[in-house]
Amino acid sequence: MIVETLNNRFAIEGKVKFTTGKGNLTSLHINSKYASAEICLYGGQLLSYQPSGQQDVLWVSERSLFENGKAIRGGIPLCFPWFGPHTEDKSKPQHGFARLQHWDVLTVMESAEEAVTVTLGLKESGFSLQLWPHAFNAVIEFVIGKTLDVKLTVTNTGSKPFEYSDALHTYFNISSIASITLQGLQNATFYDAFGTKLKTQDDLLLHFNTETNRRYVNTAIACIIHDEAYNRNIKVSKTGSRVTVVWNPGEAATQTMADMLPDGYKTFVCVEPANAYAGIDMITLKPGEMHTLGTLIEITT
Repeated sequence: MIVETLNNRFAIEGKVKFTTGKGNLTSLHINSKYASAEICLYGGQLLSYQPSGQQDVLWVSERSLFENGKAIRGGIPLCFPWFGPHTEDKSKPQHGFARLQHWDVLTVMESAEEAVTVTLGLKESGFSLQLWPHAFNAVIEFVIGKTLDVKLTVTNTGSKPFEYSDALHTYFNISSIASITLQGLQNATFYDAFGTKLKTQDDLLLHFNTETNRRYVNTAIACIIHDEAYNRNIKVSKTGSRVTVVWNPGEAATQTMADMLPDGYKTFVCVEPANAYAGIDMITLKPGEMHTLGTLIEITT
């Protein structure tokens, strides 16, 4: 019934359709002139973006759970209103609650250039208020076209200021973690995981020889994933963020992840815009204020 209602209201013949997918979760499928895509309403999560003639740009674990209360491993999970573990209560869900909620469809539109724009919304609920006592309005916008444009806008709809962190936790589909390189972070400073020692990347290109979990701070520059085997470069630009997170769990850590194959780490890398550090880029909104975190993903050969 939910799928039928959504199709009656938002479907575009031959281009946008809602279906019931894994775990009986509702998904939106897009076939635009330039690319196909899939968005799961649970988590407001983009699972696939495949430009015409290309491998999928996004990676989803073959063992990913598709069930209420569990995060989907892959695509672009939305981290909000905190990034990583909660700083005061480790029993609260990792990366916040936005990726564990069902988002509402607000609009589905096709532009004159035949790109498809989808906006989803999430507001405070009884569930969210137990975890984070603030009124908010979050809107995620996906523009599926020659490029992939994703924006997460949060508005404070309450009567008092609040502080939050967020991230667009993008899993990129790659040929092999051992052979790709990442460009754009030379001379940038970073912390390993949530360490306290600030380091500097001297090398022009980042190679992935072991577990990598870096938080590059005070940087807004675009990064480029070079993937010769797939004959493409993925340019990852961002707005509204001063932290870039680069993550691959490596072999040892992957063995501890029930929702990932033992060799799953070999075919993805996360490069994500974030606001994640007190004193650097945590977002404070007064009542009525808003902030937008965005990423623009472009494929070149």
